[in-house]
Amino acid sequence: MVAASVPAASAEAVERVAARVSELLEGYEPPSFAEVPSADAALFLTAIDHRTGYRGRYMVDGAGPYDGSALFWTLGLREERRWPGTLAAEALREIDERRVAELFRIGGESVIGPLERARLWRDLAAGLLERYGGEASELIAAAEGRLAGSGGLLARLAEFEAFADPLQKKGFLVCKIWERRGWLAVLDPESWEVCADNVLMRLALRAGLVRQGEVEEVRAATRAAWKQVAIRAELSPPVLDDLLWERGRDEPDLLGSEVGELREPPRPPGTTHY
Repeated sequence: MVAASVPAASAEAVERVAARVSELLEGYEPPSFAEVPSADAALFLTAIDHRTGYRGRYMVDGAGPYDGSALFWTLGLREERRWPGTLAAEALREIDERRVAELFRIGGESVIGPLERARLWRDLAAGLLERYGGEASELIAAAEGRLAGSGGLLARLAEFEAFADPLQKKGFLVCKIWERRGWLAVLDPESWEVCADNVLMRLALRAGLVRQGEVEEVRAATRAAWKQVAIRAELSPPVLDDLLWERGRDEPDLLGSEVGELREPPRPPGTTHY
């Protein structure tokens, strides 16, 4: 629900932004995530994909340069290709901070907060082993194609601390990857939402879709606004999410700057989402 202090997007703003999105969609191909080799790899990387802290941009195996989250995923997937099963519950049930730092080290730096990331991985691995035989495929099967509802994937994922974000950013992200790779067939597509991270919040604020406020208020308002834009532009929220994130992270005025220089609210201290 959108907080009362952050009003819903106006019809004029939704219409204007949807028209711009339709222009950007011409010739656009959303990512296939073909580089992700397994449902388990997608699950465990998504679980600790937050504020990586990398300062530099790096080439990896002749490709790139990568930075931030893209660098984090590239390094993790490289390790999984080299040693299949690295990103699986059995291998991560007792992982420590030193191993996490080693996995994501490049150019003299590594991902920040390896102690917390290791703890989140251990929690996820233990729960997956206990309830789903240690397999992401069993978790997917248990939801029977449903995203929402008490037995749906989002609720099941939220039982793990790494996916406990109340707006389910990581839950939607991993479900999007699973669906795109063919590991998940969604039976309630009306339940899709965008992943309202800092990039999508900044775009929504600058385009005049939402107003400034506290971070959780702006995040909720952002998701509601993008859902309206997706409906108006006649595309699924996951594709809209991909388009906006890929283009908008380096182009904050991608959809206009109707209200001037506005940025997303600061991340809450100590959080493992956003």
